[in-house]
Amino acid sequence: MNSVTAEIKASVAFIERNFNLARRYASWELIFVVWNVVHALTIGLIGVYMGGDDPVKVREAVLFLIVGAVLWNFLRLLFFEVADAVAWERWEGTIEYTFMSPVYRLTHLAGQCIYAIVYGFLRSGIVLVSAVLFFDLSLSDANLTTAVAVLATASLSFLGMGLMAAVFPLLSPEKGARATDIFGTLVLLISGVYYDVSVLPDWLRPLSTFSPGTYALRSIRTALLDNASVADVQGDLIILTVSGVIMVPLGLWIFHVAEVYAKRTGRLKRSG
Repeated sequence: MNSVTAEIKASVAFIERNFNLARRYASWELIFVVWNVVHALTIGLIGVYMGGDDPVKVREAVLFLIVGAVLWNFLRLLFFEVADAVAWERWEGTIEYTFMSPVYRLTHLAGQCIYAIVYGFLRSGIVLVSAVLFFDLSLSDANLTTAVAVLATASLSFLGMGLMAAVFPLLSPEKGARATDIFGTLVLLISGVYYDVSVLPDWLRPLSTFSPGTYALRSIRTALLDNASVADVQGDLIILTVSGVIMVPLGLWIFHVAEVYAKRTGRLKRSG
């Protein structure tokens, strides 16, 4: 029991460390949030143009695109907060000390992931509220409870992918971050973030069934546009839950394999 308590405290310590880092670079974090908001508004304006003079079509088009922008912001944040935590330590030359500390890797990564989820919810909430105010959208017919439930369930799958993406900066501090960005862009392509997956080419469309983002986007859009309840999207929730149960252990295993390889080949040295 004492060992479990100690590991929980260690995870909390990693969460606190990340929030302290965010506070240290608060001005930069503010710039990134503003960029996220501006990006979402830019995407939303495409919906205004597509909707024409019909207010109903405008609302549907804007919400369709805004949901994609907000979820992509959340997904990208999970990707990069986990990967950047590794990249920062690579650049600072402290990752060897972290890996040698008497802390289980699960404890270490759990702290990073929990921080990413909490921070992701906060930033995505700011983006969504900003978009609602900017476009004067009404969410009276939206089921926010269902949307939050889907996003929370999808977080596990996204974190699993984030753990896989964190392998790139672990192996290469110079090019790893770019590889993480490419990985995230591929997920963006097949998940239907700004379009329905039905428009994908026939040879590419089957890949969308393997992306948790496809199911998360479909359910959240149904919740916000059609007032769908949790029961209405339970099929997607089951898929997201199973996906999370598979992807988190898979991500941890891939990270462990990469860590062992990096240690054995001396890739953790900043000068290596």
